Amino acid sequence: MKLGGLILAFIITSGAIAQSYNWTKEDSLKGEQIINTIEQSLDLFYAEYSPEGNYDSIIEVLSYEQDSVPTFSDSIYCERLSVMNEMSPFHLDCNEHTLKTIKFFARKRRGFARVVLGRSKLYFDMFEAKLAKHDLPIELKYLAVIESGLRPQVKSRAGALGLWQFMYGTGRMFGLKENSYIDERMDPELATEAACKYLKKLYGIYNDWNLALAAYNAGPGNVNKAIRRSGNKLTYWEVRPFLPRETQGYVPNFIAAAYLLTYHGEHNIIPMEATIRYPQLDTMCLKKGVHMASISELLSIEIDDVKRLNPVYKRDYIPYTLKPQCIMLPAPQIGQLVTLEDSLYSLEKSRYAVPTTKALVSNGGTSSKTYTYHKVRSGETLGTIASRYSTSVAEIQRINGLRSTKIYVGQRLKVKSGASTATRPASATSSATKKYYTVKSGDTFGRIAQRHRLSQSQLKRLNPRINISRLSIGQKIRIK
Repeated sequence: MKLGGLILAFIITSGAIAQSYNWTKEDSLKGEQIINTIEQSLDLFYAEYSPEGNYDSIIEVLSYEQDSVPTFSDSIYCERLSVMNEMSPFHLDCNEHTLKTIKFFARKRRGFARVVLGRSKLYFDMFEAKLAKHDLPIELKYLAVIESGLRPQVKSRAGALGLWQFMYGTGRMFGLKENSYIDERMDPELATEAACKYLKKLYGIYNDWNLALAAYNAGPGNVNKAIRRSGNKLTYWEVRPFLPRETQGYVPNFIAAAYLLTYHGEHNIIPMEATIRYPQLDTMCLKKGVHMASISELLSIEIDDVKRLNPVYKRDYIPYTLKPQCIMLPAPQIGQLVTLEDSLYSLEKSRYAVPTTKALVSNGGTSSKTYTYHKVRSGETLGTIASRYSTSVAEIQRINGLRSTKIYVGQRLKVKSGASTATRPASATSSATKKYYTVKSGDTFGRIAQRHRLSQSQLKRLNPRINISRLSIGQKIRIK
């Protein structure tokens, strides 16, 4: 069954539950619980459904050891590029320049490839949807990899900013606005939309994707001068010697990145574990200006997580505008925020009663020094958590906005810091060299392997007596 069919079946089933229940005012809490259950189930479904790729099976077949760095003959590299060429309108040429760059990437940029593959889970789905909308080659998603390393807040020495590294003037030309609080060059969706429009225009000018990429990097003016100096040649490789030095390496870098991210399994590169995937996100538009610290406190989430998923905001404050500003978070947390919207504005008012300029640019107070966060583990209740932190169930409910004592595994609860003498659960075990890992709720054998840069077959060889399909919380897994 396809993804859409699975979700539809899930929604129909949930709807049937709702229709068969005779709702009353007293049952509103149960209704909230059902909604929370649906949201949590969908969140887990998206996480499980999102494919990790076939790197593990490739590594297992090739019997790679953990730190081995495979090398291949030039003919193998050229053959793989030829396969990619068959499915692409780009000219992914196999020549001395691209081969040299591919070999450099495969040897010296392995860590970069691993990190980018992990970040790609947050952005590539959205990139592909935008590129398809504009009828552009899907391979252009790799352009953001060499531009920014998929970091929306990275800024170049020249002032280019965002996933697609727009200069201020070019960004304005394609509708990306900036003020004291917002820079839309850092908005992943708006910047991707602008990049699609710009790339489409460049291709319309040069009718050659490699030249369009060169113009994206150096500007059309520099490309036009290089074309004149080349004797009016109209292909990238003929014009390349006359381009600025950086741009001479730009297309080879693009080809190398596309190659390595396509054949990472063959090169024994295991993607970094993705913390969140694009389908798991949702948005809510705000009726008032809000500090991120208020959202952090209300939902018991780290303020850095709010910042990371909302890079368009230059400061820790989301201003009020006539067209409402929106916040993006994982869907279950957006569900909580919708339910607690009035509480959010009340909290904001109590914390920032006098909205002075100083208050607006602050980082939202000192809640991080007052509270700590506890991640709920299997078997825990509000009572046991309250006892551990020398507080009361009512106090935990109050500061977390909980209407009942129901909690779920993985939930983050705010508790007063300094009150507990208990130690936090460690993700890795006691050994100074961290040779073992302690299984936590939600772990799978595959995720543990990925987290520690191992293939499943490598991890299995380290743990021959472990049943990989029946892991238990607290179980020790050897990782080195």
